[in-house]
Amino acid sequence: MTTTTTETTARPIALFDMKAQQALIRAEMNTRIAQVLDSGAFVNGPEVRELEEKLAAFAGARHAVGVSSGTDALQIAMMAEGIGRGDAVFLPAFTYTATAEVPLVLGATPVFVDVAEDGFNLDIADLRRRVAMVKQQGRLRPRAVVGVDLYGLPADWPAILEICEAEGMFALDDAAQAFGGALDGKRLGTWGHATALSFYPTKTLGCYGDGGAILTDDPARAELYRSLRTHGEGKTRYEVERTGMNGRLDTLQAAILLCKLPLMEQELAARTRIAGWYADRLSNHVTVPRERPGAQSAWGLYTVILPDGTDRERLMAGMKARGVPSAIYYPKSLHHQPAYAAAHATGLDNAPPLPVSEGLCPRVLSLPMHPYLDEAQVAAVAEALISGL
Repeated sequence: MTTTTTETTARPIALFDMKAQQALIRAEMNTRIAQVLDSGAFVNGPEVRELEEKLAAFAGARHAVGVSSGTDALQIAMMAEGIGRGDAVFLPAFTYTATAEVPLVLGATPVFVDVAEDGFNLDIADLRRRVAMVKQQGRLRPRAVVGVDLYGLPADWPAILEICEAEGMFALDDAAQAFGGALDGKRLGTWGHATALSFYPTKTLGCYGDGGAILTDDPARAELYRSLRTHGEGKTRYEVERTGMNGRLDTLQAAILLCKLPLMEQELAARTRIAGWYADRLSNHVTVPRERPGAQSAWGLYTVILPDGTDRERLMAGMKARGVPSAIYYPKSLHHQPAYAAAHATGLDNAPPLPVSEGLCPRVLSLPMHPYLDEAQVAAVAEALISGL
């Protein structure tokens, strides 16, 4: 990609910059928040329903259900399928803890699958192998695959869906870092049977607290999600049809998200432009992320793979001294986490190793990524990184 601007700035470089965005919509947010305060409808107010309609329209989904976090989005979606004891849930070993946490909370067993180094997402061949092993060993029922669009890069959803359809499994898209991404011209949100979103402040669409949503084309699932997020209530508040949870989206957060959503298209374009600037400057020095054919990343994070033998801690310290922040997502693969070690050991006998997931952990480095970086800042980040290698 050819660079197109030489703009300079004295602004500090932030890993995530919410203040620049806030300056654009502060007046509208003040108005929206005041309306919520005046109405007193702090839970499931009209702003929640308005946001659900606009989220669904943006993603091309038929239904959106606002919930209290991305983790609760995953949990409600699995609860609706009755996933629990004796069920195997296949998910990547290299991702955030929430993806594995939820199956265990529900009594199911996470089965960790290796990822592909060129896209950080599920290795389809390894997924097929582990599904076959679970079936052969016979202790667990293959029930679901959670595909994670890590860092904003869409997973191989056609292949995941093919496996799920052949095995009768639920396909859940964990798009917490990828809202706005697309695959084969179709936005993430309709590829899986359901899609879980997070609105944590640093996400591509973030509120000022915790929040999330579930997208689906299935009206029956959407109705069930609305019941489960509100203690399993039925037609009336005190008619309890099932065991649910308190997983509602606060109206104030919905109001904030309504102010941010109209910025999404221009922010996604900016993220793509910034990713191109990074690739121009860094591709000869580190392994930069690449979009698979037909995929459009949301660039929720910009994560590079450092050369073998790099002293990452020394590199990060040197970058910090130059005013350049960085972060590690993630320093330990899930099957090595104490909370999941037992499940990994008992879920699958003679489980094959997970070499790519393990190999990425000491080599990944996430760089500043938000829509308000300018080219001079990207150049400064790249210079700081290259000088420290």
